[in-house]
Amino acid sequence: MSGASTSRLRAQVGPTASAGRIWGMVLRYWYVIRSSWPRTAELIYWPLVQMLMWGFLQIYLAQTTSFAGKAAGLFIGGVLLWDILVRSQLGFAVAFLEEIWSRNLGHLMMSPLRPTELVTALTIVSLVKLLVAMVPVALLAYLFFDFNVLSLGIAFAAFFANLVIMSWSLGLVSTGVVLRWGLGAESFAWLIAFVFLPLSCVYYPVTTLPGWLQPVALALPPTYVFEGLRAIVLNGAFDAQLMVKAFVLNLIYFALGFAAFAYFLHRARVQGSLVQMGE
Repeated sequence: MSGASTSRLRAQVGPTASAGRIWGMVLRYWYVIRSSWPRTAELIYWPLVQMLMWGFLQIYLAQTTSFAGKAAGLFIGGVLLWDILVRSQLGFAVAFLEEIWSRNLGHLMMSPLRPTELVTALTIVSLVKLLVAMVPVALLAYLFFDFNVLSLGIAFAAFFANLVIMSWSLGLVSTGVVLRWGLGAESFAWLIAFVFLPLSCVYYPVTTLPGWLQPVALALPPTYVFEGLRAIVLNGAFDAQLMVKAFVLNLIYFALGFAAFAYFLHRARVQGSLVQMGE
């Protein structure tokens, strides 16, 4: 190998080159979002509809029943936190699906881009999309219903971190499934988060579930986040132990999600199906 070839190879594997590839992918996705206002509108539309629906229901219950005071914030807080998980997971998965729809995934995998760099770029893009979607919705929640999610303080940071990490785990699994079974499994990427909605106890405590389902719910990180939200809204207390449990579970789920993604990607490469995926 010539000296020039060795220098080029070293440039491709260095930390600076790796950061450059990640940044290049992030810019690619950002240009796609920026160049299409329907994409941006879609990011905001569903969280906004959810927030308005539950917010007006909250007002109605406060006017017609004893459901008022602190408990009223559970609906708005629950829907905003749940949308953090859903929007982040979809932001991750849809960015990956767009590579398949455009038949670009095979080209990416033949480039120096590594799977870890692709995953890192997707996590950053999911955060960008999440901010685009949730910042306007959180602002409108304050203007319409006088609910300021930032008033939760450090608790909100803990809630946000745990929900986002869980969303990445789900994103890794859902994209891995698409790699394994093709676009016939595309709907799995759209539905996977909602499988966990009844068990994450977004709007009710874990004790509401049947006894045999409660251990299943307690094995999911989002359950601890929403239990923590209820502890703050109803009792004014932040339970850090709940967040620690959620974080430990998240580390396990993320490791399993990345392992599944890496395995399915390897199988797709061996079978030569990467270049065959697309609309």
